[in-house]
Amino acid sequence: MIRSMYTAATGMEAQQLYMDVISNNLANVNTNGFKRQKIEFQDLMYQTLREPGIRNVEGSMAPSGIEVGLGVRAGATQRIFQQGSVSQTGNSLDMAISGEGFFQVMLPDGSMAYTRDGQMKLSSDGTLSTSAGFHFYPQIVIPEGAQDISVSADGMVIARLAGEETSTELGQIELVRFINPAGLKAVGHNLYLRTDGSGEPIINLPGEEGTGTIMHGYTEASNVQIVDEMVNMITAQRAYEIVSKSIQVSEDMLQIANNIKR
Repeated sequence: MIRSMYTAATGMEAQQLYMDVISNNLANVNTNGFKRQKIEFQDLMYQTLREPGIRNVEGSMAPSGIEVGLGVRAGATQRIFQQGSVSQTGNSLDMAISGEGFFQVMLPDGSMAYTRDGQMKLSSDGTLSTSAGFHFYPQIVIPEGAQDISVSADGMVIARLAGEETSTELGQIELVRFINPAGLKAVGHNLYLRTDGSGEPIINLPGEEGTGTIMHGYTEASNVQIVDEMVNMITAQRAYEIVSKSIQVSEDMLQIANNIKR
């Protein structure tokens, strides 16, 4: 009975973590480029009271043994990189990726981060940047007074400069793919970092070798489905309740055993 209390406690802790993941998904339902997470559970070690296949005193073999599980733990939180819905914004600096790929972002220390959030802003020197002020890479500068800014499906940034009648190419946007995007590390600001689990970045122009294309004037919304998360929330709550009931029943059984009189 003491064992059952500790086993049930691991279940309550696991369901609490499940609820934490659901809460984060729901909190980011309106975060552009956000990718929802799902949690994966694994059973813990087992205490073997009798090995399967052991022979008794008569020489016959027991077809099965006796194993008692010791609970559950979270094995991983998997990020689902399913395409989110895209919406037109009318902002000439906004971009969305239709298909696989990430925009490249240069961090202050010179390292690279990756994002699906294409809400671009202009820094004080005209460089395309994220909302947090990180420059996109390769760096593209929009000159002062530029008009009719557009981005082609293959990532070419074009604008009509002040005093000119024809458009000028300002730079080329590159996209990055990963063999295992689920292995990327989220660091906030809608950014991800490469890890050994994700593999090395594969840099391509938009539309090449399986990389997505650019949708100019659009942004990609979160891929969180509120209804699915609400169902998951109910499931986690009911599981938490039933596991807590196991602790209560174990305590009742201990109390009965403690009250036995000779």
